[in-house]
Amino acid sequence: MTTQELTKQKALLWAAQFENCCFLDSNHYTDHYSSYEVLIAAGSKQVLSTSEGNAFAELKSFYDANQSWMFGLLGYDLKNEIELLNSSQPDELGFPDLFFFIPEYVIGIKNDAIEIILGNSDILEQISQLEIKQQAWSNTELQIEQKLEKEQYLNVIDEIRSHINRGDIYEVTFCQEFFARNARIDPLLTFQRLSEVSPTPFSGFMKIAERYILSASPERFLCKRDNTLISQPIKGTAGRGKDNAEDELIKAQLRGDQKEQAENVMIVDLVRNDLTKSAVAGSVQVTELFGIYSFTQVHQMISTITCELRPDIHFIDAIKNTFPMGSMTGAPKIRAMGLIDQFEKSRRGAFSGALGYITPDGNFDFNVIIRSILYNAANNYMSFQVGGAITFASDPLQEYEECMIKASALMETLKGPL
Repeated sequence: MTTQELTKQKALLWAAQFENCCFLDSNHYTDHYSSYEVLIAAGSKQVLSTSEGNAFAELKSFYDANQSWMFGLLGYDLKNEIELLNSSQPDELGFPDLFFFIPEYVIGIKNDAIEIILGNSDILEQISQLEIKQQAWSNTELQIEQKLEKEQYLNVIDEIRSHINRGDIYEVTFCQEFFARNARIDPLLTFQRLSEVSPTPFSGFMKIAERYILSASPERFLCKRDNTLISQPIKGTAGRGKDNAEDELIKAQLRGDQKEQAENVMIVDLVRNDLTKSAVAGSVQVTELFGIYSFTQVHQMISTITCELRPDIHFIDAIKNTFPMGSMTGAPKIRAMGLIDQFEKSRRGAFSGALGYITPDGNFDFNVIIRSILYNAANNYMSFQVGGAITFASDPLQEYEECMIKASALMETLKGPL
């Protein structure tokens, strides 16, 4: 284990002792918009925890009153205060729709150097003295179930395709929940295992009292650097090859796949439209279309859309104008969200929301909460959701098999090493 990896593990162990904490890790991935490789926030001076209805306005007031570092969660069901929508499905996890805290301590890691951004210098000594103890894996007895049986799933895809055929919709991101009741998992060990199996650029661990988000997200929702807004939706996935030659072939096939390109460009157009609501006229640009990026388990097709934020638009309103992200809804967006509520069997809650931070000067960076395990330690309910973009060209059986592959990777993570 490298010195930085050991420092990260100790810092996470230290942060998780507090009622509220957030650990954001790029896993050594950097791009033009990166700031710190790792950001750790622990303890809470003030907390904003609220339900959809007036949440974005409350967040704006919370920021304006404090203008400090803030870390938090934007839950998917905030859509209900943005559009005339509702969420009628059951929710057994109980995450707040919006939760932000102003931390007592903020630590950053950049270029292998650890920096105290907020707090006393003695916390570094506290962290360095912590011992990482080898603990026995405790998740092996999980009984994971799925909300939709295979036949039900296939029927829903056929119904969605009939809506597409009628012209109601072009694309819907349809997801299903896998869950375990009476689940007793170790959130720290599970997150570490998830990070080992799937190190991703926007991974995160968040603790909200007895609720945990363990995220291996590869996707940036929205970022602000000075006056520039950046969104990087993912649409298009292919597995890794067994060697470099096969990898290059798979990447070339993904780059030229017309179905994947069609899905990606639909979401790019949707994001451009969302950004236009907050942008200086003429400033919305697609700076990269169909970029192919490689991760441990998959190759992804990622596009980048940027704009300049209008001076009269508060950055919280810019977040609201783009939420929820197009890659997890569909096009047209409002109709897609209505069909999601109609056909999915679980409330999304934190899933397909966003996790991230806001700086004192109003910069921010948020991921998309996908490839994530959600856990409520109060009622021992564990959940993850998987899905994909459904278009008229989608084959129901292939979509189901893709879901099962995504689910099996998370199941393997949860059950731990053999």
